[in-house]
Formats: sequence, structure tokens, C-alpha cells
Amino acid sequence: MSDALPTATRVADPGIRALYRLENRWQAWLDVEVALARAQAELGIIPAPAAEAIAKAAHLSLMDRARIDEGFARTGHTIVPLVWELSRVTGEEHGGWVHWGATTQNITQTGDLLVLRQAHGVFFKLIAACLAAMADLAERGADMPIAGRTHGQHAVPATFGYKVAVWIDELLRHADRLHQAAPRLFVAMLGGGAGTYASLGKMGPPVQQGIGRLLGFGSMTVPSRAIGDHLGENICLLGMLAATCGKIGREIYTLMKTEFGEVEEPVPPGTVGSSTMPQKRNPKLCQDIIAAAAEVRSLVPLALEAMTTEHEADRTTSLMFDSAEARACIAMGDILSRMGEIMRGLKLDPARMRANLDLGGGLIMAEAVMLELGAALGRQHAHDVVYDSAMAAAEQGVSFGGLLTADPRVTAHMTPDAIQKLLDPTAYTGLCADMAREGAARARAFVAAQAGRA
Repeated sequence: MSDALPTATRVADPGIRALYRLENRWQAWLDVEVALARAQAELGIIPAPAAEAIAKAAHLSLMDRARIDEGFARTGHTIVPLVWELSRVTGEEHGGWVHWGATTQNITQTGDLLVLRQAHGVFFKLIAACLAAMADLAERGADMPIAGRTHGQHAVPATFGYKVAVWIDELLRHADRLHQAAPRLFVAMLGGGAGTYASLGKMGPPVQQGIGRLLGFGSMTVPSRAIGDHLGENICLLGMLAATCGKIGREIYTLMKTEFGEVEEPVPPGTVGSSTMPQKRNPKLCQDIIAAAAEVRSLVPLALEAMTTEHEADRTTSLMFDSAEARACIAMGDILSRMGEIMRGLKLDPARMRANLDLGGGLIMAEAVMLELGAALGRQHAHDVVYDSAMAAAEQGVSFGGLLTADPRVTAHMTPDAIQKLLDPTAYTGLCADMAREGAARARAFVAAQAGRA
């Protein structure tokens, strides 16, 4: 199992690693065994006292770890030694009812979904924390002019708050997707060896539904061990969430470059950027996010491959899903925890943003001039006129404004003062500020709703 990011970067572990420790998975499997016994007892399949005895015994702390480890070493089986130990601790009178009518994957897959639901709970808390910080950041930068860039070049002016509104918009949709996927994802499975309900017959579906109810899950319509689309969907959704976080990390990484200098991620006192270059203030958190996001995205093909299960079951694809889920969840926790740290502590440099806006000597305002001139000449003709001055300014290093005021095709329709006014980038940010504030409001609404769900 991957440990995802190194522990050197000073961000608290969000707790996902602990969820995927073997002991926590075992306890989740034991919890499913309890739900199985209780559901069967409700339907009269096993004695009610047996179900209660199993429930009392199904705590890893009550079991002999040495017996379990020896059993795994001897059998090489995923769950049998744990079932043996649960039966032993339950006692001779009732232990024989443990695992009644179930097969390994019924228990392990359902149990691992319990773990995944815990992980999703952590993700939603981390997303809410990110959005709360982004709301503040969007408002702080709502009216802060910055160069909007397309294809790596100056395009038109924007505001920093607008950038954050874009991030908020994507994160909110990812949160929606995770919520919408939950009914498909968190479902109990109890079809037996080949998913046919042969071991329980007509009592199989109500037992499975009972397990689901007791665990707060739904119930598989067809409990086939070959079905993995819901597991694949989860990895795909995490891959998309990671892609957005990676994009944000890359944007901040770029804007932190010395040549940009517009923002800086938190650099706590004492942070060392380089063993040999004392001046370095490296984007460590962003680099962590970019690297871990790439790992999560790389697991999407593995999850899709794992959906291609042969016949009625194949342990090969179960192992692939197990690996993909654990690695993706651990990395996703690391990504979101770092994203929250960045958003809470991101330093903005509005003076540097303003200076960078002026690097082109007004060229970033070519569209505004074209549209104003287009009202008199028509858009295409105005584009050609402004294009001539823009290309000359770029290629000859002369003033764009000066070329415009020297062009009779322009001055026939606007005064030098009007041209100069049009070259002010702070007056051409469109609805950026509005979108930033609306994004902040939407982010806070999500945070409030998430707190209500907790």
C-alpha cells in the first residue's frame, strides 16, 4: 500500500492512513459479520442468542492476534483465520453460526465499503475546510486585478478572486458527485459463492437488505461478485477531484515563480527550501499536491481494468480494486489537507499583479480598444486596425498607446484621452468581482450544509 506523500512537509495527517490499516479493515469485516448474524436472526435463520453472542465477540481487541497471524501464515486465506477466531471467541454454543451462508468477498467488500464511507466522511470535512478558506480568499481578491492568461500569454484582465471562483465551482461539483454516487456505492453484498443466493435461497435478498439497513447501506440488486462499476466510479470521481486539485496546485506553483511573484503558499518560519541555496522558498505544498494528484489519476486505469472480472468472480480484480482504493484515498486525504493549508495561508501580492498587468504596455487591453473602435468601423475591420498596432508594439518594443494615437484610422473615431482611458486594465475585468463574491457565498452555503449533515 502506498504511503502517498512523505511526512517531511508539515501538514497534519488527516487520518486516512489509519482507516486503511489492516486492523481497521478487519474490524470493519467483523462489523459486517455482526450485521449478517443480526439480519439472519431477525428472519429466524439463526438463533437470536447466537447473533448477540457474535456481536459481543466481534471486537478485534478480544481476539488472539497470534492465532490470527498464524492462521493467515498457514492458510494464505483473506478472512478464514479471522472467522475461526470470531467463532472461538463467540464460544462453542453459538460459534458455529458465524459467517452463515456468506462467502469471503461478501464480507470483505462490504466491510471495505464501510472503511471507504469513513474516508468519504473525512474528504467532505476537508473539502468543506478548503471551501471555507476559498470563500475568504475569493472575497479578498474579488477586486484585485491580475492578468488573465490563455495559452500562457496575457489575454484580458481578470481578478484573483475570479480564479478562486473557478476553483470553488469545480470543487462544489466534485462534492455533489460524491454525494450523488453514495447510494450506488455503499451497498451490501450477500449472494454467496457465485452471487446466486444458493446458500440462503429466497431468504438471501431479505438478509442482504437487513445487512444494508443495519450498516446504513443500500442493497445490491444483483449481488454478483463480478460487479465492480460502483467501485470503479469511486476511483474515477477521486481521479477527477485530484485533477482539479492538481490544476490548482500547478496554478499556484506557476504564480509563485520568481518571474511572476504574484502569490506565495505558506512558508512557516524555519522552513528550509534547499540544502545548498539558502534563499529558496519552494512551493512544497503545491509540489506535494501535484505529485499525489498524478498518482490518483494513474489509478483510474487500474480501477477500470479491475472492472473486467472473469466469470462470476476473480480474486485478481479484487486485489486491484483494494490497491487502487487504498492508494487513491490516502493520496486524496494528503492532497485535500495540503490544499486547505494553502488556501488558509496563501499570500497575495497585488502590487506584483498590477506590475505584471503592465508588462505589455497596454497590449492586454487590445480587445477593449477593438470593441470600442468596432462600434464605428465594424468588428473585423477594427480588429485589423488594432492588430497592426499590437503586432508592431510587440515586435518593435514601442508603445502600443503611442501607435494607436498615431494611427488616423483610430484617431478619426476616438481622442487620445479616450484611447488612454481604454488602456486601463483595472476597468476591464468584466463580472469577475461578482463571480468571486457569488462563489464565496456558494462555498459558505456548502460549508453550512455540510455542518448540518455531520
